[in-house]
Amino acid sequence: MDDAIAKKPPILLDKIDTNMWTEPFWEAAKRHELAIPRCASCSHFRMPPTPFCPECQSQSLDWVVIPGNGIVFSYTVVTRAIIQGMEDDLPYVPAVIELPEAGGTRLITNIIDCPLSAITVGAPCEVVWNDVPSGYTLPLFRLSI
Repeated sequence: MDDAIAKKPPILLDKIDTNMWTEPFWEAAKRHELAIPRCASCSHFRMPPTPFCPECQSQSLDWVVIPGNGIVFSYTVVTRAIIQGMEDDLPYVPAVIELPEAGGTRLITNIIDCPLSAITVGAPCEVVWNDVPSGYTLPLFRLSI
């Protein structure tokens, strides 16, 4: 399995529910921009976007577009189908990516297009875009090595 290549997450998992706090993230993603919410009062980045800043409780947000360079903070490898019909999408790699360009904010996503054996905590990575049939675009990451 170590020679296997990390695949895109199964399409069966691309159901996105948005609200007034998350919609700007998904709209930016459709433009292939990684936009991260930052408090307009104290400049604290926060992900996921929340109604109140955890630092100052302000509800004011700015959306900052960053280049999308990250560092693998944590990951796991999924090798078994959890839903019937996912077998062709294995293995896939859910991951937490730290975004230094956004104050170390972390984003839950997937790592794709690399050998499983190359993925390590601390590895540099970069955003890539996956336009899915639902009309949304998912920010995924691939290793920068």
